Amino acid sequence: MAANGNAPGESYKIVKSILVSQPKPERSPYYELEKKYDLQIDWRPFIHVEGLTAKEFRKERIRPDDYSAIIFTSKNAIDHFFRICEEMRITMPQDTKYFCMSEAISNYLQKFIIYRKRKVFTGKRTITDLKPYLLKHKAKENFLLPMSNLGKKDVAAFLSQNEFDWKDALMYRTVASDLSDLSDVTYDVLVFFSPLGIQSLYENFPDFKQNETRMAIYGDSTSKAVLDRGLTINIKAPAPETPSMTMALDKYLKISNKD
Repeated sequence: MAANGNAPGESYKIVKSILVSQPKPERSPYYELEKKYDLQIDWRPFIHVEGLTAKEFRKERIRPDDYSAIIFTSKNAIDHFFRICEEMRITMPQDTKYFCMSEAISNYLQKFIIYRKRKVFTGKRTITDLKPYLLKHKAKENFLLPMSNLGKKDVAAFLSQNEFDWKDALMYRTVASDLSDLSDVTYDVLVFFSPLGIQSLYENFPDFKQNETRMAIYGDSTSKAVLDRGLTINIKAPAPETPSMTMALDKYLKISNKD
């Protein structure tokens, strides 16, 4: 990916183009920014999820139906768990118990099972929310944790510390997307939301130089990844006055694109 300009320059130089490192949504406040400041805003996911094939998964020597309880930490985990079960021609027993980290995940599970309260347990956001339910079933159940290559360290630590009978199962991976078609494209602002996005940037463009390209960064872990690469953060969210990335961009654009 080419960068604008020859050297780091004025932070508030006019912005005409922005690349957001996410899939394009149907509705978004970014579209209002596009109209308000007469911008070109493009969308491109820098990372994507790939599922393991059944052949790959078999190497782990795990059969999902050997476990009486499944812990789901994301919708991706649900998708790939049941996909692998289908590819392995496994039907989960009717009395399998499912522990979901949030209501959204629990609701999504209804696409795959006949929903009954006595076998689905829902938290609010973290593994701590599920603690009472998990401890209640600890003695009778053995637990499977479908996961990605990024792992779920907090969940794994909880299960180990409390001596559950459990096993993790790698079922999908988050990997860098192919961005080779952007090699000769320039943007005034690049927007990132995760350290993996920064990693993907350098996997695709090892010689990337920031120059006058502004970096709009969301979150502390993403900021650390940017600074570790020796890059400059020009726009950052969340902040007290700008809790969202679009608000942070709007604040910046009011100065950079003023008449």
